[in-house]
Amino acid sequence: METSSAASDLRYPIGQPVLPDEPLDRGARTAYLAHLATLPDQIRAAVAGLTPEQLDTSYRPNGWTVRQVIHHLPDSHLNAYTRFRLALTEDNPTIRPYDEAAWAELPDVAATPPAVSLALLEALHIRWVRLLRNLTEEQWQRTFYHPESKRTSTLDQVLVLYSWHGRHHLAHIANLIHREGWRR
Repeated sequence: METSSAASDLRYPIGQPVLPDEPLDRGARTAYLAHLATLPDQIRAAVAGLTPEQLDTSYRPNGWTVRQVIHHLPDSHLNAYTRFRLALTEDNPTIRPYDEAAWAELPDVAATPPAVSLALLEALHIRWVRLLRNLTEEQWQRTFYHPESKRTSTLDQVLVLYSWHGRHHLAHIANLIHREGWRR
């Protein structure tokens, strides 16, 4: 199991990620890759038809707006894609953290139409999933070191994390839409 249960928690609607200690088997890996492959279409469908006011609604008190979440996903996943490539080409590289909350406040978030980030997410996931579907078993066990968490992670573990990450933010959006009754 890769998430802990917390369905009523607005911050973690699908629970928090639980990373595997052992290598993933082929079936599990295929399921996580499917999550990454389908995420752009799922996000696009979830936000289709939302008004500017709805896009600027926070998914929880003191949380990001739907617009910020839409722009955050390609920011975060582009960093993850780069981290995968670093781990595949360097020996346990130390990755560079970034301040995702500060990124969500940069002026391009309010000034850029969500469609731009949705297109970026789609293109990025096409490249990322193609890369991941072609990795060997040995490559899945390559690692990088995250200096903030002081953790070394395998690419299998990072796959689980980003599969969770996309579904986590999709649930933020879907739950808000449901709570507000924006669609029936």
